[in-house]
Amino acid sequence: MTRGVIRAPRPARHPSDRFVFAPDERASAVLDTINAARDRLFLSLFRCDDFQVLDALAAALHRGVEVSVLLTPRAKGGTRRLDELWQVLEGMGAALCRYADPVVKYHAKYIVADDGPALVASLNFTRKCFTRTCDFLLVTHDPAVVEGLRRLFEGDCLGKVLSLPPRARRRLVVGPEEGRRGLTETLERGRRSIRIVDPKLTDPAILELLKAKRAAGVKVEVLGREGLRGYEPHGKMVLVDDEVGILGSLSLSALSLDFRREVAVVVRDRACLEEMDRVFRALASPAAPGRTGSVK
Repeated sequence: MTRGVIRAPRPARHPSDRFVFAPDERASAVLDTINAARDRLFLSLFRCDDFQVLDALAAALHRGVEVSVLLTPRAKGGTRRLDELWQVLEGMGAALCRYADPVVKYHAKYIVADDGPALVASLNFTRKCFTRTCDFLLVTHDPAVVEGLRRLFEGDCLGKVLSLPPRARRRLVVGPEEGRRGLTETLERGRRSIRIVDPKLTDPAILELLKAKRAAGVKVEVLGREGLRGYEPHGKMVLVDDEVGILGSLSLSALSLDFRREVAVVVRDRACLEEMDRVFRALASPAAPGRTGSVK
C-alpha cells in the first residue's frame, strides 16, 4: 500500500495591506483599527484632538481592552495641549508613558491592535489631518510589522533601544537609528523613477542624491508645499520604480532623519503601490481653473 505524503499545513495568510489617502476614509481607518482590539491596544501619539478617536479609546477600555499610550513630551506650541490630552487619557484609565530621550524628539504615529491590524501614518489623529491635509496611512496585518511596532513601543516606554527582529527591519524604517540609511538606500536603488511627496525635503545629502539620480536619467518628481490640489502640506510618501514605497512620519530633512523618533513603513504590496501611483498622479495634476479639486 502506498503511503500518503504528510504535508505541513500552510501558514495562514494575513489580509493584504491597505493604503489610505482619501480624507473621508482616514478617520474610519483609525477607528476601525482601535475597534478591532479585544485584549491590548498600543498607540503612539504626537497630537490627538478628535473626539471620535477619544470616544473609541474610552469604548475600548470599557470593553476590557488594555490601552497603552506613548506620548511625546514636547511639541511646537508648548505643552498645554499635551498636558490636557494626558489628563483626558489618564482619566479614562489608559496606561500612559512619555518618551524620555532628552535630545531626540518623539514624532511617531502608529497603532497596534492585538496581533493585528497595525496602522502606520504620516498624520496626527486630529480633526485637521482627517479633513484638510495631504496625508497617508497604511493598515497592515503583517506579523512582522505588528511584532516590530510592539517591540519598539516597549523599548520607548522603558527608555531602552531594543533591536527589532530581522523580518521587522525589512518593513519598518525607524529613526533616528535607521532613518537616514533606510531612506538613502531606497532612493539609491531607483533606476527608472523616484517620486516624493514631502514638504520638508531639505536635507543636503538627499538633495545631492536626487540631483545625481536625475543626471543619470532617473525621472525624479517632487511635490512639496505647492500644488497638492488644495490640500495642506503635511504628509510624506516615497515611491521608487513603482516597486517599493515608504510612508509614515519620517521626512527628508536633517532633523527628521537624524534627531527624531520617526516610524515609516515599507510598502511592496502591488495593489497599494498602484494606489500610491494613482494618488501621486492626481496630486501632481493641475486642478481646473478656479477650483482646488479633490483626490479620492
